[in-house]
Amino acid sequence: MIATQTFKIPTSIFRKEKVTAMAFIEITVPPLPHYITSGFSTIGKGNKHVTRSHIQVFDLLLTTYGCFYIGEEDKQFEVAAGQAVILRPDSYHYGTQACFEETGTYWLHFHIGGPWSVVDHPIPPLPLEDPSPILVEPFAVEPFTIRIPQFTTLLQPDKTYDLFEQLSQLHPKAHVNGIRWTQQQLFQEILRQLSASIDKDTASPSTACAEKAASYLRQHYREPISAKELGDNVNFHPVYIARCMQREYGCSPTEYMVKLRIQQAKLLLLQTDLPIAHIAEEVGFEQPAYFATCFTKVEGISPRKYRQRFSRG
Repeated sequence: MIATQTFKIPTSIFRKEKVTAMAFIEITVPPLPHYITSGFSTIGKGNKHVTRSHIQVFDLLLTTYGCFYIGEEDKQFEVAAGQAVILRPDSYHYGTQACFEETGTYWLHFHIGGPWSVVDHPIPPLPLEDPSPILVEPFAVEPFTIRIPQFTTLLQPDKTYDLFEQLSQLHPKAHVNGIRWTQQQLFQEILRQLSASIDKDTASPSTACAEKAASYLRQHYREPISAKELGDNVNFHPVYIARCMQREYGCSPTEYMVKLRIQQAKLLLLQTDLPIAHIAEEVGFEQPAYFATCFTKVEGISPRKYRQRFSRG
């Protein structure tokens, strides 16, 4: 029997958004937006987000648990789990109220070297008349625009969490050119995930089931979880969950759990000096030998060699 807890949800979470219209950051490319750095931070219960002004870079914040409250000039946002907000580089940002519970957020700073603006419509209106034909040089680079919601609820937050975790794993080798290129590719995929959230109607029941199962596995990856336990907590039949996760993530719930544990183990291998057997136990593997087998199968290299490769200067 799994113990359940009752949480009191503050009524302020259900207040209407104080922004009068949805805002989109419209970027003209090339050049592409450029990733600078990222990380994970927590805001303790009773604390506010820090106050800053004109930080010169865009600040993307994605909540994984809890909820924080932030303002930008005359706008105010309540950013709960699975939601993201982008703060402008030319504005004043301030915490509007304290968090009611500990809140975890991924953060990412990026730069836009080309033109950008904030608009209140997702798609520009069509012209009333066909414009006069414009002569274009052969093979000329044609700029285009991408639109990203300034505040949004992600369609598939777990996929975006994965991207942030991959960025974290690459951080120790960020001085290597090939790694920096990979970071930029991951960042572009994060922007694509944000942009895709504009079309919220595309989410299917199977996607919702897979996301719900993935969220539960993320919260309990250190624990032994049976198919029945997963089904009881997600309120779907285990066979249906497996089918949905295979369609959405290309793997079974068990394989997804193993990958989660390996991701966390990689971070510990890079960021700590803990013995490998201790790391195996920390991320949910009961047997160090089985951990080594799974790690090698997923990464193509043993945990020990993985640590040695990234510990070199």
